[in-house]
Amino acid sequence: MFKFIPLIAAVFLAGSTFAAEINFDFSQFPLGESPAGFASSLTGAGKSGDWKILADEVPLALEPLSPSAPKTAKHFVLAQLSKDPADERFPLLIYTNEIFGDFTLTTRFKCVSGAAEQMAGIAFRLQDANNYYVLRASALGNSFRFYKVVNGERSAPIGPQTPITVGVWHEMSVHCKGNQIRCSLNGKELIPLLEDNSFSSGKIAFWTKSDSVSYFADTKINFVPRIKRTRRVIAEMMENYPRLLGLKIFRKEASEEVKVIASNDEKQIGEAGAKAEEQVIAKGIPYYAKDKDQVSIIMPLKDRNGDVIAAVRVIMKPFPGQTESNVLARAAPVTKAIETKISSVEELNE
Repeated sequence: MFKFIPLIAAVFLAGSTFAAEINFDFSQFPLGESPAGFASSLTGAGKSGDWKILADEVPLALEPLSPSAPKTAKHFVLAQLSKDPADERFPLLIYTNEIFGDFTLTTRFKCVSGAAEQMAGIAFRLQDANNYYVLRASALGNSFRFYKVVNGERSAPIGPQTPITVGVWHEMSVHCKGNQIRCSLNGKELIPLLEDNSFSSGKIAFWTKSDSVSYFADTKINFVPRIKRTRRVIAEMMENYPRLLGLKIFRKEASEEVKVIASNDEKQIGEAGAKAEEQVIAKGIPYYAKDKDQVSIIMPLKDRNGDVIAAVRVIMKPFPGQTESNVLARAAPVTKAIETKISSVEELNE
C-alpha cells in the first residue's frame, strides 16, 4: 500500500547531499552492440529485449547562443529494438556495477514506435526481474505512471494522464530518499510524493513494455555510495582486534583468478592472490606464513552450511616462541567473528 503526502565513472561532489555521480556515456561503446556493465533481463513472458547502441539526434543540453545555430547534435543513445508484442512482457537492461539506496536519477527518453505499446521507463531499487519500482511514460496512452512490482505482479498505477509525444525527446527523473519517492516529467513533479517501505535499495534498469521501441540518453545518477558489507566488517575487526597488522578477504569467481575483495588497505583491493589463497579456498585447510616482521595465517571463510566461500589472511605481529598452533589460535576468533557477519556468498557481495 502506498501513502500519499498533502545523476561511467564516479566523482565526488562538494557541498552536495549526494557524494557521487555516475554519467552513462554511451559513446564509449561500439555502435550496434549492447553496452558493457549491463545485463539484459525480462519480467513476464516473451523474448528478451534487444538493447543496442545507436546514433540519434538529441536536443542540446543548453540553448544555442544564436537562433540560427543547430539545436540538436548526434549522440550515441541506448535503444531497445525488439518488437515482440507479448502483452505481459517487460524488457529490462540492468546496470550491474552498483546498488543504489538514496539517489536522484535523470534521463532523456524517446518513444519511437510500437503497435501494442509505446513506453519507456526506469526500474529502480530492483532486487531481481520480479521485484522493483518502475516509473514509465506512455506515448500511446498519454500517461505518466508509477508502479510497484512484487513477485512479478504490478500494483495499481499511480500517475496522471499527460501528453507524451511520440518521436520527441522528453526527460524523466526519480528521487529516492529513505522511503520517500518523487517522480518528475520534463521538470514537473506530476505524481504526489510517495512513501513505501518495500525496497530500501537495489539496482537500476532501463525498462520498456511489449513491442515498444524506445531510446534513452543523457542518463545521470547522483547518489550516496553504499559501503560494502565486507568493508564494514574489516573495519570492525581491525578495531576489535587492535593487535592485527592487517586483514584481507580473497575470493575466486568462476574461472577468474583469486583476488582481494576487501582489505584494511583499500589500495590492495583487486590485487591477485597467491597459490596459497587458492589452495585454502579449494581445500579448506589453513596456510601459515612467517617472515621477520610479521606472521600471517590464511583461514577458510565458511558460509552457514560449512562450505568455503572465501579465504581470510590474518596478519599479526610475531612474538618470541611463536608457533603455528598459537598463530592459528590467535586468528581463529577473528575468522569466526567475520563468519557471524558474512555467512553467505550473497552477503559477501553486498
